[in-house]
Amino acid sequence: MDELEVVEILLVEDSEEDAELTIRALKKNNLGNKLVWVKDGVAALNFIFCTGEYASRNKGDPKLILLDIKMPKMDGVEVLKRFKADDRSKTIPVVMLTSSAEGRDVTDCYKLGVNSYLIKPVDFDAFMSVVAQVGLYWTVMNKVPK
Repeated sequence: MDELEVVEILLVEDSEEDAELTIRALKKNNLGNKLVWVKDGVAALNFIFCTGEYASRNKGDPKLILLDIKMPKMDGVEVLKRFKADDRSKTIPVVMLTSSAEGRDVTDCYKLGVNSYLIKPVDFDAFMSVVAQVGLYWTVMNKVPK
């Protein structure tokens, strides 16, 4: 696979504003060059499993999936369930980056195998800092199986 085709972060976020802030925070820390943004859960599954609009994509797992919960077509909990149930994707770190602080969402996500659950800070600077720290940890410091 060509180095330019390597995707390090898959951002699954339906909010254009939140996606732009996330991408901005990652780029500010030199982590956004190999990022793909999809706007719903169906597109996320298609990307990871190289189906649908991503059928011709060269296989190569991202180092990190940033996943929102509340999305159209398929919510993040269902996406997480499918990722973690499939041998092809279950070892990819998934971080829920969401505005949902509902205890049931947190519990459900951990039961399904989420690696981390973060509530999006409302404050701009705090949001930028959290996203940068998450990106650095999961794409640079964390070691995953080959």
